Amino acid sequence: MLDACCGTGDLAVAALQAGATVTGLDFSERMLERARRKSDEIDWVQGDAEKLPFEDASFDAATVGFGVRNLADLERGLAELRRVLRPGGRVAILEITKPRGLLAPFYRLWFDGFVPLLGKVLPGGSAYTYLPASVRRFPGPDQLAGLLRGAGFDDVRWRTFAGGIVALHIGVAK
Repeated sequence: MLDACCGTGDLAVAALQAGATVTGLDFSERMLERARRKSDEIDWVQGDAEKLPFEDASFDAATVGFGVRNLADLERGLAELRRVLRPGGRVAILEITKPRGLLAPFYRLWFDGFVPLLGKVLPGGSAYTYLPASVRRFPGPDQLAGLLRGAGFDDVRWRTFAGGIVALHIGVAK
């Protein structure tokens, strides 16, 4: 299993504990340094999710947890995930999204008002202004499902959690 954009490795470690053989990939060597402290049974690879350093059809499954939103070329990243999956392999992408309905006004107040304020008072606060902006420009669940289909995935489904602010997309490689 590939955990792309693995960050500090939490999804990769969970997959290992569930019995998978896991490769964790991240662009940031500093994130991988933290991930390596969590497990030496995982193959931690520094690399670009838009140019995965793996052979075609290398993996049975791939996950991305809160990482595709940061890709410069989302369509290229999704195509790369498809390329490294064997036909019938599964992808699961967990990402922040914009809620609809009753929660939407509170979400906007939190994300567009309170979170940027935190960025002004907390150390490393630039991340607090980047996060709302990156979520605003990220496609909604329907659009992301369409991009997955366009990248070569079938049986694409999605479900929201946490009042609609997080979406889990799954698909099967053609």
